[in-house]
Amino acid sequence: MGHPEGVTAVVFDMDGTLIDSSGVVPPAFSEAIRRMGGPALGHDEVIDSYVLGPPAAIMEHFLGRPVTEEELDAYHERLSDEARARGLGPYAGIVEALDALRVLPLGVFTNADQGNTRVLLGAAGIAERFAAVVGADEVAPRFKPNPDGLLLTCERLGVPAARTAYVGDGPLDAETAKRAGALAVAAGWGHQLDDASSFELVVDTPTQLPAALGLG
Repeated sequence: MGHPEGVTAVVFDMDGTLIDSSGVVPPAFSEAIRRMGGPALGHDEVIDSYVLGPPAAIMEHFLGRPVTEEELDAYHERLSDEARARGLGPYAGIVEALDALRVLPLGVFTNADQGNTRVLLGAAGIAERFAAVVGADEVAPRFKPNPDGLLLTCERLGVPAARTAYVGDGPLDAETAKRAGALAVAAGWGHQLDDASSFELVVDTPTQLPAALGLG
């Protein structure tokens, strides 16, 4: 798909697209893993581990063992504390963009799990904006760039992937969109976007997104 005017739904990645959680997730992970007997982790070590999948996979990687539901819940509680303490909010212009896009079905698909997603979108005050939210734990172990999560989001929205724009900030997002048959849109404002060459459409700011997708 290469024509924005054909878009009838929009699905967003979360971190680096809707919010910047780089000041929230790493300290929550570091503290949770330390309390569980794991190593002391630096900020960049945590961020580099995101490619491993949802939080349980990352925690197991650093701890060298399976994690329990209680331990995962303890991490999510720590994350909630960090989000409140640091006043996590959406990127500038996201709320305005979501207002303009509300004429379309909106969703989120992220490599974070449902716990992370619920905490972070809730703290940012935008959780209720989305009709479907899918975390990587719902399609494990088929994480990005496998398209299963994006296809599941489209299914829950009741829209075909071929008429959906997937907005993200990294090569995994672009590849996920392409494998699903969706339009790959680069969030040019994302803090992790280094190379947008794999995307079909690049949008510099959130407020430019509705017009870029043919909505005025």
